[in-house]
Amino acid sequence: MATFILLANWTKEGFRDIKDSPIRLDAFKAACKEHGGEIKAYYMTMGPYDMVIIVEAPDDETVARLALQGGAQGHTRTLTLKAFSEDQYRAIVDSLE
Repeated sequence: MATFILLANWTKEGFRDIKDSPIRLDAFKAACKEHGGEIKAYYMTMGPYDMVIIVEAPDDETVARLALQGGAQGHTRTLTLKAFSEDQYRAIVDSLE
């Protein structure tokens, strides 16, 4: 499984419907599970992003699909980062010539 960090902001519509955001989060969790992934952590944050979501998924395409489906609803905008664990990082550095 690959790990991804989604940095998300609520849109104007997202703020308008903020009381429904827990329902949308539950729907996103279910969609992740349907596609073989899992939300490992969710944080509401202060600063330039409203939310940080840690997702494990089988591949890049799965997370791209989930982010696009979520964004198409109009309540959030996301920035997706692929994350490498410490073990993966060490293996990448060890493989350098």
